[in-house]
Amino acid sequence: MRAWESFVDGNIASVELEKTVRPEILASWARCSTSGVSALASSSPRRVDENHINTLRRKNRHLCEAASAAFDRLAPHLCGTGAILILTDPEGTIIDVIGDAQTLDLGREIHLEVGGAWDEQVIGTNGIGTALRTGKPTYVHASEHFCQGIKSWTCVGVPIIDALDRSVIGVIDLSGPSSIHQPHNVALVVSTAREIELHLAHRQREEHTTLLEEFIGNPRRHDSSSVIVLLNSSGKVVFSRNTEQLELDGFGRFDAGTQLLDLYPDMSVRELEAALPPALPTKDIDLIKAGGETQGVALIFHNQSASLPPRFSSAGISIKPRSGVQEDEVNIVGECPKMQEAIEFAYRAAEMKVPVLIQGETGVGKEMFARLIHSHLANRTTPYVVVNCATLSSELIRNELFGHVVEAHPGFSREDKLGKFERANGGVLCLDEVGDMPIELQTFLLRTLEQRAIYRVGCDIRRPIDVQHIAMTSRNIREDIINGRFRQDLFYRIGTIVIEIPPLRERGQDLDRLIDYFNEKLSRKFGREKLRFDAATISALHQYRWPGNVRELRNIIERLCLLNHKSIVSASDLPEEIANPNSNAFLSGNEPSMSLNNPMDLDELESIAIQRTIDREKGNLSKVATALGISRPTLYRKIKGYGLNRNK
Repeated sequence: MRAWESFVDGNIASVELEKTVRPEILASWARCSTSGVSALASSSPRRVDENHINTLRRKNRHLCEAASAAFDRLAPHLCGTGAILILTDPEGTIIDVIGDAQTLDLGREIHLEVGGAWDEQVIGTNGIGTALRTGKPTYVHASEHFCQGIKSWTCVGVPIIDALDRSVIGVIDLSGPSSIHQPHNVALVVSTAREIELHLAHRQREEHTTLLEEFIGNPRRHDSSSVIVLLNSSGKVVFSRNTEQLELDGFGRFDAGTQLLDLYPDMSVRELEAALPPALPTKDIDLIKAGGETQGVALIFHNQSASLPPRFSSAGISIKPRSGVQEDEVNIVGECPKMQEAIEFAYRAAEMKVPVLIQGETGVGKEMFARLIHSHLANRTTPYVVVNCATLSSELIRNELFGHVVEAHPGFSREDKLGKFERANGGVLCLDEVGDMPIELQTFLLRTLEQRAIYRVGCDIRRPIDVQHIAMTSRNIREDIINGRFRQDLFYRIGTIVIEIPPLRERGQDLDRLIDYFNEKLSRKFGREKLRFDAATISALHQYRWPGNVRELRNIIERLCLLNHKSIVSASDLPEEIANPNSNAFLSGNEPSMSLNNPMDLDELESIAIQRTIDREKGNLSKVATALGISRPTLYRKIKGYGLNRNK
């Protein structure tokens, strides 16, 4: 308290204060003094009255929704502790508060309640306002507050960061009498803020995907030369195309995260037009809705510059689901719903030319999807460059991605070297196993995505790039974010569209289609007749978990084509882990197996194999008999004996 009194009176040199006051608190006091905050203030003002609280919450509806789960979880634990938990908007206005009843009553006396204004310029140094001002977690204890009337309180404030543009969109704060001060309070509030951020990021991603799907999945009044700007339900830019054609005086770029307006769920087109910046030229406005709710807005500017070519064209690209794609040697076989969805998303990604994250287990075919996207870009002759992030060291990956100049490696390099980004300029850069990229290098990648430019190692010259980014990973990125191994903001940047490729064990009859596809392709490659499989072999293939997915299946069919010279493949020709499920280390406890604890006799296995073959061949028993390597009379007898359905 003496240090504060001396500061307010101006009777002590700053060098003396630095010995007794924490630097962040002293810096805040200085800002308060410069801003003219009254050190004698006893409470904050009420910024929003009872009549406008609903409007305040409506404006911050996504933040309130994201915080509700954490508030509901913590509310029972705050009773009797003397602590209250507070949520504010970006201006420091309280929009929700829960906690100990007695402390809530005390808070009302100083307007530490819904509608109260707690930014630093209004009520001085405090957990809420100072966290907003610095963008960092802040705790302020007792006499560290700038205003005399709140020095009996202690508080911890942590800013809530928007994953889209890294802006501060609110603060979560734990406050109470000075007696509740504990070092672990900071950790509690930080973890709560991170929980809210993850909820918001997940919601933004779902909204973003829905927005893109609705926009490109329905007829709109635009063509490939139109300038497009998509805004999310908060009024922020999430996607833009051809905006270099716009010549706007006094208006910046349409970077992702730019706040163009405050968007409300029931705004009309006329209200939207009035709310947009006046510098924007004549445009069409499309409200994009899904499930009866406004998901965002499309701003469409027509024919701004006939002389400039479009960034991309959708000519020749179909986004209709199809079971196979044969384009530039890209073949994706799959008819299960999850694969159909993944294929459709790939077409959409090619049309919109947005960053794509492809996720799936090892061997599911992630690079096939990356090549599919590249083959359906407007210009298919553009570069396709792959870099495996898992194989490069921290020292090499910057050089590999961004290149370097001679001066950066004197004696080792005689000329400047292009990095992968520059080699891929105008085309596709595929970042394989991006989840294995060292955390310290993720910052450089994030900056590149945000600025659409690179800096070679050893050089400060900015080099613009136009690259479609496709990231691939077999890791659980969301889990890595929670564990601090992957940047949340980078996750948002690399995955405007997320394509989830299902493992082979979840694809049902796609297994039979893939067996037929690889059998035909590889038999032709090696100049031999197609393989035929007996019933037990087909059953064993269906029982197997396929930890290596499609790649493992292809390898097995290839080995059989090369090494098996019998007319019919039997189970004994298969690898041990497939032929003998009892020894299969890959089977999970949730899957049926041929163990003693879960018996399945050979008759049951055979009946399953026959029925699956009937289904696959759509009831054509001649083809079924040929595929199973048995005569038609034998097939008829088994169908009758097992009571199978032959009508497909």
